[in-house]
Amino acid sequence: MSTVLTNFDTWKQFLADKVQHAKEIGMDDESIASLAFEIGSFLDEKVDPKNEEQRVLKELWDAGDDSERKVLARLMLKLVQKA
Repeated sequence: MSTVLTNFDTWKQFLADKVQHAKEIGMDDESIASLAFEIGSFLDEKVDPKNEEQRVLKELWDAGDDSERKVLARLMLKLVQKA
């Protein structure tokens, strides 16, 4: 996992793959978004940012309340599904 977190493009591809897999097994968008929020909370608490992009995301996460963090999680999902 630490290798995935080192490069932001690798992280985005990892997320895209996991989102695609979740859809293939029948998870709906709301469930995926809830899971993305939980993962974001875990990363915020347990993982130091490995690059500038992650540092910015952490600062945005820390600045927001739960509602804004959920929006950020959804935006990350949109970002990785565009690629």
